[in-house]
Amino acid sequence: MLSYEARTPCASDASRTSDAPRISDAAHLSDAPRTEERAQGAKPPAHPRPHPHPRPHSHSRSNSRPRSRSRSHTRRPWIVATVAALAIVTAGAFMTLAGLLVGPLHEEFGWSRSTIGVGTLVAMVVYGGTAPFAAALMDRFGLRLVAGGALLLVGAGAGLTATMTRPWQFVLYWGVLVGLGTGACAMAFAASVTERWFVARRGLVTGLLTAASVLGQFAFLPVLSQVIEGFGWRTAALGLMVAAGGALLLVMLLLRDHPADLGGRPYGAQRFVPRPVAAPGSARRALRTLRRAAGTAPFWLLTGTFAVCGASTNGVMWTHFEPAAHDHGMPVTVAASLLSLVGIFNVAGTVGSGWLTDRFDARRLLAGYYAARGLSLLLLPLLLSDRAGAPLVTFAVVFGLLDVATVPPTIALCRRFYGGDAAVVFGWVSAGHQVGAGAVAFAGGLLRDSLGSYDAVWAAVGVLCAGAALLAMTVTRATSPSAASPGRVPGPR
Repeated sequence: MLSYEARTPCASDASRTSDAPRISDAAHLSDAPRTEERAQGAKPPAHPRPHPHPRPHSHSRSNSRPRSRSRSHTRRPWIVATVAALAIVTAGAFMTLAGLLVGPLHEEFGWSRSTIGVGTLVAMVVYGGTAPFAAALMDRFGLRLVAGGALLLVGAGAGLTATMTRPWQFVLYWGVLVGLGTGACAMAFAASVTERWFVARRGLVTGLLTAASVLGQFAFLPVLSQVIEGFGWRTAALGLMVAAGGALLLVMLLLRDHPADLGGRPYGAQRFVPRPVAAPGSARRALRTLRRAAGTAPFWLLTGTFAVCGASTNGVMWTHFEPAAHDHGMPVTVAASLLSLVGIFNVAGTVGSGWLTDRFDARRLLAGYYAARGLSLLLLPLLLSDRAGAPLVTFAVVFGLLDVATVPPTIALCRRFYGGDAAVVFGWVSAGHQVGAGAVAFAGGLLRDSLGSYDAVWAAVGVLCAGAALLAMTVTRATSPSAASPGRVPGPR
């Protein structure tokens, strides 16, 4: 009786068998007509009968769509990175013009260098303070709207600057409006684009976008200096306003916020990555992230070293090199050409730094960069003369390789310690960068007015770089996976 029940399928088994035949059962069923044919004595054909309408290319045509879609998903991140680079290049050109305006404003309005330095200081501080809030706004409203608004602000600021007649107007138009726009479309923007659109090659892409910022600052130098010399500083400001309008058009047409918006995935990702839910309260998130990060030692160490980075680049080199070279009898156009050479080698140095950051300890890279930069600045007063000889050209090449090479390892350390909040934390670290830049830009003008020379400025900043090299080696490594998980901030160390 037991054996009979074991051999007899129950009703539920029968229904399951009839409703959902297995693959092997389906194979037997497909062979059933052939079996009956053979049982009746029919011989199978020697060769299978060809299809009356063969379609030899149907297989290749069916596979072409997935392949073209995959190729499109691979290209799209690089298109977004290219458009972002163009926006960053344009915003960077505005920071270049500030250094070129010192002489013309002093001659036309009689303003002192320290008075002009106030506008530059405000622009750099606003630039730095905007970055973390801009990163949070990009999470809330998207890359395209924030970058487009930034380009609109810099264009308006440049246009209004061409109409100014009072120092307070320079502070408002250039310091506030241009500072807001350039801060929202700079390194924090580059970090957000890299974080959203790339999983592989992040160090390389960070280096490329950072190089775009410096390229904008230096590639426009010869052109802007020639325009100022031939047509006046107002024409140069209006020209940048037009450039911002062109970049705004490209951003609105081609930039996209996240790969998921197009049904794609980030470059190098193995699976689809959904777009994060946009949470309200961007300003609260930026401040909350600052409060959590401020309780950790890596944040202050990175902010301190990056402040020295700003002091030794935007603060002294990009603001005071041309006036210092002019003090030694060098024409402004020749000094601008040297800075352009710095910008050209900046691209190679920053991209190379991104490649190295993907492979080596970021702390050791930072220490080496700061040490070499400090040494070059200490030697600069001995090299300045009335012409661009081989020593100054060599300085421009070396400084260009080191100038913004600190950015990829700094972003990598922010990502290691702060995970999903890395872009916002890096925005706050960038605020320290601009505070250092603004302080040295202002102090450099004061020292020049009081001492009649920039020699003390170069020496002081060189010593600061040596201190930053020592600080970089004290940044604590992340020792647990939770320290680098998205949205988590490691405890104090």
